[in-house]
Amino acid sequence: MRTTTRLPALRKRAAALAITAAAALVLAACGGGGDGGGGSAPAAGGDTITLGFSQVGAESGWRTANTKSVQDSAVAAGIDLQFSDAQQKQENQIKAIRSFIQQRVDVIAFSPVVESGWDTVLMEAKRANIPVILTDRAVDSADTTLYKTFLGSDFIEEGKKAGQWLLENVDASAGPVNIVELQGTTGSAPAIDRQEGFAEVIKQNANYQVIASQTGDFTRSGGRQVMEAFLKAHPDIDVLYAHNDDMGLGAIEAIEAAGKVPGQDIKIITVDAVKDGMQALADGKINFIVECNPLLGPQLMDLVKKVAAGEEVPARVVTEETTFDTAAAKAALPSRQY
Repeated sequence: MRTTTRLPALRKRAAALAITAAAALVLAACGGGGDGGGGSAPAAGGDTITLGFSQVGAESGWRTANTKSVQDSAVAAGIDLQFSDAQQKQENQIKAIRSFIQQRVDVIAFSPVVESGWDTVLMEAKRANIPVILTDRAVDSADTTLYKTFLGSDFIEEGKKAGQWLLENVDASAGPVNIVELQGTTGSAPAIDRQEGFAEVIKQNANYQVIASQTGDFTRSGGRQVMEAFLKAHPDIDVLYAHNDDMGLGAIEAIEAAGKVPGQDIKIITVDAVKDGMQALADGKINFIVECNPLLGPQLMDLVKKVAAGEEVPARVVTEETTFDTAAAKAALPSRQY
């Protein structure tokens, strides 16, 4: 009697298990766990990829656009993003990377605050078998096995483009052309390389003279303060070369406060091509901008998936960029994304 009453219950449980198993197979066949159809990107072991990303900070419009691109692209790619803002301090970035290592993330990516001083923490990541991707900025480590790839602009080439425009558009045949330079964060790759590329081109003519060069730390306020000091010390400035738009925009405020006309009394060359800079270019307050594209997110997520899967990637991935004069800025502004 007890046996006959239990058989129907057992049959029901078996049927329920069969239905559950069939449903699981259907879900698997539809790719429910993959990165298609809005799912998450799988790591090498089949789980969602976790990316630890350490950002320099939020010092400029370029950086804000870069951060948004990374965050939006991680969502679109189904990658779990662990984001940290270093607030432009290397010690904060090193702490973040060590935290990512402790969390056992699948991939670490970061935009280095400065070039030097990374070997120890990168070796820790290597020993933990966590691949590292450099974004936007490089490091000066002699051991290139400490990271898988570097995704970003060619900053030396950006400096060369700025210098070439100067040679072609500001006549030095009548005598010296006095140039002041607003450098980026001291020790950072873009500051070092943009200065080097610019200097390499303008040395072709000794009449192009950099009479003052100082960091504005890539910030608008820094650009304004340093330019105020430049104007007091050097009343005969012909050209300003700023390593990013934000410093150039701050310098414009100082130039106007001094009773001069930016773009006319002082020619202005900047790097980035963010929307505020492009507007100033369209208005004639800036004369030339070398583009540095911040929208690295899609390329970064593609590289993250590849290195997480153990695939080979190029050691250097250069972003494609252009330059803008006033006419080009007016044409590009309506559709500018950042």
